[in-house]
Amino acid sequence: MTAHQALHRVTTMCRVLGVSPSGYYAWRKRPLATRTRADVELTAHIDAIHRASRGTYGAPRVHAELAVLGIHVGRKRVARLMRALGVWPAPDLVARDFAAAGPDRLWVADITYIPTWAGFLYLAVVVDAWSRRVIGWAMESHLRTELVLAALDMAVEQRRPTDVIHHSDQGCQYTSIAFGLRCREAGVRPSMGSVGDAYDNALCESFFATLECELLDRERFRTQADARLAIFDFIEGWYNPRRRHSALDYLSPMIYERSRGTSDRTVPSGSTIDTGGAISVPLLERVQ
Repeated sequence: MTAHQALHRVTTMCRVLGVSPSGYYAWRKRPLATRTRADVELTAHIDAIHRASRGTYGAPRVHAELAVLGIHVGRKRVARLMRALGVWPAPDLVARDFAAAGPDRLWVADITYIPTWAGFLYLAVVVDAWSRRVIGWAMESHLRTELVLAALDMAVEQRRPTDVIHHSDQGCQYTSIAFGLRCREAGVRPSMGSVGDAYDNALCESFFATLECELLDRERFRTQADARLAIFDFIEGWYNPRRRHSALDYLSPMIYERSRGTSDRTVPSGSTIDTGGAISVPLLERVQ
């Protein structure tokens, strides 16, 4: 917790981890036992190895890397410390079965890149598996964890789920401590497929294939600003409200949701959510 105070308030981390702030501060004042001190040092090695692996190594590979460094400990101890550190891959709760009985039961997420003359722009999305609707998305010129956090925050803000699985690959952004904490705060259950297997996240890959075929293969972007506008228009102006989907009886994702009698918990089409969570609706929609 001490290492992450710059990112999260102590009270928030204590609430997520189920401990009291007073207990945490009392623990900090106590001298460390020999075993605890050894765990702290070992955790630092584990964190460094996990980061060097780009967030892909689980306990077996971290254990093997420690042995190469001359640190001989049990694999169960490594697994325990990785769980405490929050850098272990989440279990696969989907097993390639992307069927969902209703909205906000299963979300799938991934990242792709958009080439521009000014360099790559990265797009992170969250898609509702039931309706194929893109319910969260974010674009940045970097691949830091903030990218996927912004997409998740948009999805949570719009849909306010009560029990949803969030399925992704094992990219370092999704295995990060910050992402795990945000999932716990929002009541989202993370799920991850195996490393390097596109079929484990085929539904999200399908959306990216559509994006590539219907937009990226047809246009070239001089600037990242041009790409941002085009992606926004594709998602909110075409794909969600209008594009007919073969898996949805040839209805668009938004029309499919409405035709099934679900309450529309999302913001109006064309609206945006800023970093503070405020919703901005176009003037024309407000006055109608």
